[in-house]
Amino acid sequence: MSEAVNNSLINALSDAEISEIEAEISHLPDRRSAAIDALKIVQRHRGWVSDSSLSSIAKLLGMSEAELDGIATFYNLIYRKPVGDKVILYCDSVTCWIMGGDNLSRKIKSKLNIEYGETTADNKYTLLPVTCLGDCDHAPAMMVGDELHHDLTEQSIDSLFSDASDDTSNNPIGGETSND
Repeated sequence: MSEAVNNSLINALSDAEISEIEAEISHLPDRRSAAIDALKIVQRHRGWVSDSSLSSIAKLLGMSEAELDGIATFYNLIYRKPVGDKVILYCDSVTCWIMGGDNLSRKIKSKLNIEYGETTADNKYTLLPVTCLGDCDHAPAMMVGDELHHDLTEQSIDSLFSDASDDTSNNPIGGETSND
C-alpha cells in the first residue's frame, strides 16, 4: 500500500484496524477477498460501519464504495448505522410465529418502547428481525448480543427485560440460554 493511500486512510481507520485488515489480506488471493472480514473488523472496533469507514475500507481493498456497500448491505449482521450496546436479533420465521413469536415480539417492543430497527433511548438495545436463527426445535428464539435465548415465554421476556435501563446480562431469563 502506498504512503499516500495509507495517509488518507489514517483519518478514517485506526492503525489497529488497518493492521488487522492487512493481516486478513495476507491470507487471501487478492485484497478484495477480505471485504467481509474488513467490515467485521471495523464493526468490532466501532460497533457499526460508517460511510467514511466504508469509503476507507474500499480504498484499502482496491474496490469501489458501491461494490463494498453492496456487500455490507447484503449481510444483515453488518450494521450501517449506529446500534445499541446489545443487538436483539428476534427470529420471525414461520416456526417461531407458530409457537407464539408474534405475541412475544409485540411484548418486547412494548417493554423496550421501540419498533424493529430502533434503539432504546438509553442506547442499550437495538431490535432487529431475522429470518431464522436455526433454533426451530426450541422456538421462539432470539439472540441478545452473543447469547441465544430459546423456548421463550412472556415470563422469560419479562425477566430478561425487567429493567431495561440497568444491566440485565446476569438476570435469569426463564427459558434456556445457549452460547453455541
